[in-house]
Amino acid sequence: MHVTGREITLEEWAFRPFVRRHLSEASVSKDLNSPFRTKTVEQSIRDTEEPEHALRKSLSAWDLTVFGVGVIIGTGIFVLTGIAARNNAGPATALAFVAAGIVCALAALCYAEFASTVPVAGSAYTFSYASIGELPAWIIGWDLVLEFALGTAVVAVGWSGYVRHLMDTNLGWTLPTSLSGPDVPGGHFDLLAFLLVLVLTWILVVGTKLSARITAVVVAIKVTVVLLVIVAGLFFIKADNYSPFIPPAQPRAEGVSGWHSPLVQLMFGYEPTNFGVMGIFTAASLIFFAFIGFDVVATAAEETKNPQRDMPRGILGSLLVCTVLYVAVTLVVTGMQKYSEMSPTAPLAEAFKSVNQPFFSGAISLGAAVGLITVCMILLLGQTRVFFAMSRDGLLPRVFSVTHPKYRTPYRATMLLGGIIAVVAGFTSLETLAELVNIGTLFAFVVVALGVIVLRKTRPDLHRSFRTPWVPFVPIVSIAASLWLMLNLPAETWLRFGIWMVIGIIVYFAYGYRNSRLHKVGQNAEF
Repeated sequence: MHVTGREITLEEWAFRPFVRRHLSEASVSKDLNSPFRTKTVEQSIRDTEEPEHALRKSLSAWDLTVFGVGVIIGTGIFVLTGIAARNNAGPATALAFVAAGIVCALAALCYAEFASTVPVAGSAYTFSYASIGELPAWIIGWDLVLEFALGTAVVAVGWSGYVRHLMDTNLGWTLPTSLSGPDVPGGHFDLLAFLLVLVLTWILVVGTKLSARITAVVVAIKVTVVLLVIVAGLFFIKADNYSPFIPPAQPRAEGVSGWHSPLVQLMFGYEPTNFGVMGIFTAASLIFFAFIGFDVVATAAEETKNPQRDMPRGILGSLLVCTVLYVAVTLVVTGMQKYSEMSPTAPLAEAFKSVNQPFFSGAISLGAAVGLITVCMILLLGQTRVFFAMSRDGLLPRVFSVTHPKYRTPYRATMLLGGIIAVVAGFTSLETLAELVNIGTLFAFVVVALGVIVLRKTRPDLHRSFRTPWVPFVPIVSIAASLWLMLNLPAETWLRFGIWMVIGIIVYFAYGYRNSRLHKVGQNAEF
């Protein structure tokens, strides 16, 4: 064929409707060859209507709230509470939860506006693409892929540890050492963590509605366990355990290198300490992992029946419920047991064990083991939806954005990522990776808040079912609060995060930039 004086291929000719449709958008980036080209909200929504790349809309506000609560109540409250109280803040860990909750609430207001305005899979990635540009969107997407993958693998390994403990103590069953994971001396492969991720992968392939029903059952169990801790624990509180509520600052243990210290402490040159007022913020930067979940809700926007109404309710509702529960649990547990004696692995169960209540201890361990299942499931859901959105935009191979003809789920992306994460979980030791997950989430918060400000300026005409109040004040405060928690993370976490981001930029310019659908629009605009 000959068009505008040159010969074009059949593939280019078939691409013409896509080009005409995208060039007709008045707000599309003027320079489609720039890495900061933007994809309009209208384009993002229209892409969801392509039959081969469309997801089934089956989720309600209740489903979204359950998803949020399901992933938020997990490793953070069942494990990190003990670590933060024992090492960083003592009983004031409750204040650390309040501080982390405020940071999340500010970010949630920004997420709610974007999720109701741009109801498309991909969460912060999609929001950034519509407001700031393709390269920042890629960086966020690359960041979220790491965050959700590590989070899923780490929680799967933690779940495996709980199950092995219950099997050993209650059933007398013991897995072979070689199949118990690298955390066990002589262990090599974590069979339980591997199988868990594979089963959850199958559930997500079958459909998000099925996963929502399973999540609802498990969430009911988890909330029951948390309420059990609060109600039963009230009878065993000792006032002496709250003294001092904010332990005095103490020098960090000898042998801890500067790279393990919070970056803010290294920047200002004073000797790193534990506890004290700064210990509260250090604890907040750690237990922030406990709040990861409401941003995962935003990844399911495209599968929501009425996203304009239900996304804000799901995001803000799940965050509010969990913040209240977290503060209550922390106050009860630190009142039951002296913070310096708390278990770093199973603080809730051990607190009841310390007051000679083995029944409650066993019930909490069982509830924690069951509860961590939904954490893995929803983190994996978020991972696959971000990957799916990036693939649909051409930044990753488009083959992974094809949905299942029956279940309308991104089955190829789900199976690929589920398989990789299962292997990682099988061979990964359960180390403290929460910091790396946290810095990725906080970075996404910064970009989303910035995107709200930018989109208010560039697209004031957009209909917004939910509007973040007091813009730009709230987004600016959200950015500042997120950066402050990031600065309280160890310097080595910043180094690892920086390396991952550099790799991501290399991948973008080696593949994503040239294969982006918007880039192809610019290349084929002349015909």
